[in-house]
Amino acid sequence: MEEKSPDTLKKIQQAALEEFSEKGFLGASLRKIVKNAGVTTGAFYGYFSSKEALFASLVEPHAAALMGRFMEAQTRFAALPDQEQPSHMGEASGGYVDWMVDYICAHREPVKLLLCGAEGTSYGQFVHNMVEVEVEYTLQYMDVLRRLGNEIPELDRSLCHIIASGMFNGLFEIVVHDMPREQAHRDVAQFRTFYTAGWLKLMGQ
Repeated sequence: MEEKSPDTLKKIQQAALEEFSEKGFLGASLRKIVKNAGVTTGAFYGYFSSKEALFASLVEPHAAALMGRFMEAQTRFAALPDQEQPSHMGEASGGYVDWMVDYICAHREPVKLLLCGAEGTSYGQFVHNMVEVEVEYTLQYMDVLRRLGNEIPELDRSLCHIIASGMFNGLFEIVVHDMPREQAHRDVAQFRTFYTAGWLKLMGQ
């Protein structure tokens, strides 16, 4: 009866968060999670089919929130008429980044697990997937600028990937170093200024 109480799921997930955070998905011991949660293996499998399913229960809500809001910002911007996109560029990216900083600071442990401990799971490519989306929409935006009469040089997709990868990994330093919220907002604002200047230089603006 005790193992089937309403607190059982919470106990399992808390023990899992601690074990995964310390050792990552690959190094974490399911046996230790079950032991630290104070439940039997049978009780565990009443809630989760596997260690990966348990991991997913901790990070999926945050992966969905971060990626969902990111995709919303990208698609909303891309849907604007060509002539309106340049004036809304900073607003669109800045709005998402500000939201992301606040979200990370409000959900530090599971987001850090998503970004730093997911190797060996389907979430191990989370940052890479965001980078690929960013590259695609960056190339589309360059085409918009060309249609508007701007002379934009051709940039290889590989270069765009390197830049976007550096940007996202830089942003997620907030997680890696557990930055206080005010410092995170300040550093990220300056970081975005740095990247914006670089993009403008590359595009001859």
